[in-house]
Amino acid sequence: MDDGEFRREVRSWLTENVTADLRGLGGPGREHEGFEARLDFHRALAAAGWTCLGWPPEHGGRGASLAQQVIFHTEYARAEAPARVGYMGEELLGPTLIAFGTPSQQRRFLPRIRAVGELWCQGYSEPGAGSDLAAVSTRARLDGGEWVITGQKVWTSMAHVADWCFALVRTGSPGHAGLSYLLVPMRQPGVTVRPIRQLTGTSEFNEVFFDGARTSADLVVGGVGEGWRVAMGTLAFERGAATLGHQVGFQRELDRVLEAARSGGAARDPLLRDKLARAVIGLDVLRAHTLSVLGSTGAMSGPDASVVKLLWARWHRDLGELAMDVLGAPGLVAGGPPYELGDFQRLFLFSRADTIYGGSDEIQRTIIAQRVLGLPRQARP
Repeated sequence: MDDGEFRREVRSWLTENVTADLRGLGGPGREHEGFEARLDFHRALAAAGWTCLGWPPEHGGRGASLAQQVIFHTEYARAEAPARVGYMGEELLGPTLIAFGTPSQQRRFLPRIRAVGELWCQGYSEPGAGSDLAAVSTRARLDGGEWVITGQKVWTSMAHVADWCFALVRTGSPGHAGLSYLLVPMRQPGVTVRPIRQLTGTSEFNEVFFDGARTSADLVVGGVGEGWRVAMGTLAFERGAATLGHQVGFQRELDRVLEAARSGGAARDPLLRDKLARAVIGLDVLRAHTLSVLGSTGAMSGPDASVVKLLWARWHRDLGELAMDVLGAPGLVAGGPPYELGDFQRLFLFSRADTIYGGSDEIQRTIIAQRVLGLPRQARP
């Protein structure tokens, strides 16, 4: 199927299936909106063959090219389709299992991910190990045929609705070599999820406590002690082709800011007009750079991924500030009690975290300094 036919097929399906009550539901800072309706929609996507597009056909995907994946994300945003709820499984764990998992793990999990039959969360960050994953302290020990897990994860997106967690845990000595990548069921004794209330008033991030939680001994991906390698592979997929989908969403947000500036008269301010122009140019640069480093594989190297993360995080945070500039003084007042926020207010508040989650700006700069510029490693206290 050529790209033109692919676009027409995607657009036709979305036109028929994205109803008025689904448009614009969900997304960062709004994951509480219409969750069950979005889950049903994502499962309908799966039944129609629109999930896991880039996966190889032998694993249930369509083997879509990078260009076709971009087309899908573009049309999905154009249709204002609801935010997908199976992102963690489809875009992060699935490709990781294809690359590093055993045949048994692939048979067990990939079909359910593709069908949106099981939802996943990512257990990386901890209170003492945010972007510095080598400092992870959550431990797992073998007890017969099972791993027993004890520790705490934090900032775990959507853990409160997840069936499974892919978790980076310590199974050996300190440092990278002592880490392993486990697949852990969330709905069991010994797993406690505590929501974290955010500036937006919502709670899509969570604390997760493992107190003797268990998982099968064969649910370690890549082998015992290979957790760092596998986790870095997951991050490469997270910052790979999936990043383009985020950028399509950014375009939709930018279009709304531009329209508000024109209709409300803010665009007549020459300083604000300059900021708007810089935002347009900045997104074009971000998209072009992302496409150039993705190449044909849809994944990025560590330093390339760090550059892209720096670019999009700062651009999106700045867009939130620009949205508030467009609103002016009325943007400082909630729309209604007790804490009713508008789209621009929510964008501003949630995007404050963009330069922290997914690897803080400081960590990304350190990676670039060491791996690209060859600077010495920073001394640890």
